[in-house]
Amino acid sequence: MMTNDRQRPIRWGMVGGGRGSQIGYIHRSAAHRDDVFALAAGAFDIDPERGRAFGLDLGLDEARSYRDYAAMFATEAGRADGIEAVSIATPNNTHFAICKAALEHDLHVICEKPLCFTTAEAEELKAVSKARGRIVGVTYGYAGHQMIEQARAMVRNGDVGEIRIVNLQFAHGFHSAAVEEQNPATRWRVDPKFAGPSYVLGDVGTHPLYIAKVILPHLKIRRLLCTRQSFVKSRAPLEDNAVTLMEYDNGAIATIWSSAVNAGSMHGQKIRIVGSKASIEWWDERPNQLSYEIQGEPARILERGMDYLYPEARIDDRIGGGHPEGLFEAWANLYRRFGFAINRERGLGPAGIEDLVFPDVDAGLEGVRWVENCVRSADAGGVWLDYR
Repeated sequence: MMTNDRQRPIRWGMVGGGRGSQIGYIHRSAAHRDDVFALAAGAFDIDPERGRAFGLDLGLDEARSYRDYAAMFATEAGRADGIEAVSIATPNNTHFAICKAALEHDLHVICEKPLCFTTAEAEELKAVSKARGRIVGVTYGYAGHQMIEQARAMVRNGDVGEIRIVNLQFAHGFHSAAVEEQNPATRWRVDPKFAGPSYVLGDVGTHPLYIAKVILPHLKIRRLLCTRQSFVKSRAPLEDNAVTLMEYDNGAIATIWSSAVNAGSMHGQKIRIVGSKASIEWWDERPNQLSYEIQGEPARILERGMDYLYPEARIDDRIGGGHPEGLFEAWANLYRRFGFAINRERGLGPAGIEDLVFPDVDAGLEGVRWVENCVRSADAGGVWLDYR
């Protein structure tokens, strides 16, 4: 039996992510992987009875399977064993209100992206989290793959040289037709009332944007140009394809292709960093490998779990080289970092995590800011705009 706060899991709740939710299942699987979190309560569904039944199926006490998030936050706050953190896995338009309410009840928050719809809202959440001393994590789940940390270390240690070109894409083909006509899970994503000011820019484009920030933390966007299209016309004014050009403050350039209409593509998230010495490339369909291409030498493939990787990458190793890891491990790595960060705020974190890298409230804010700037550029006719 756990004997003290340092050893016991963080008491954790969920809003959304109920029966049939793929993302809810991923959250729970990742959170429980390392026993850092223990599910204690939930408000899983907009239908209270359906949500209550699902909570019982998960083994929760019926009294802690709530009709809505407001009831859960209020009741749990009065319990000696109340939840300490909450994950938000609901449609985009609800994130801001739920996140703010959670912070105001002194809960740490792990939120699906986008964190909210506007930079002003994101700044408000940042201010509340700072005032309350609470962590806000954003589930850019792909950033938990081990080889992202390897790429970050390679750039920092000069293996790639001066960064010149950054090519990013997340371009799948699953919505190349109007699938939302038959699929409610997709329908809200193309409705501005629920999805906000963008579809693919916010839904997929912010993922490689954040990974690039992890690998290249020293680069700042100076200006950008975005053009967006609605190839499935019924999705207008939301885009299902967009191309963004960016200039960094060191003179490097970047492109991000965000798309749901790349017919035939399974996932299509790729990150290529081109430097003066070499290039590195990561593809999320082959996440256990990182391509390392030195000019004038044969290309080499670095494999996860191997001793030749930098220590920062090996920290995330779970099962040794040769065994493929996937999305659940990547998400579990993020949840472990969220847990370390929460425990650090509680004065319980292990030593040596002062430089812990995880998608925090600033990462959520930056994703919202980037989408705003892209929409602003695209709606002005695809023009260069100073990044703000």
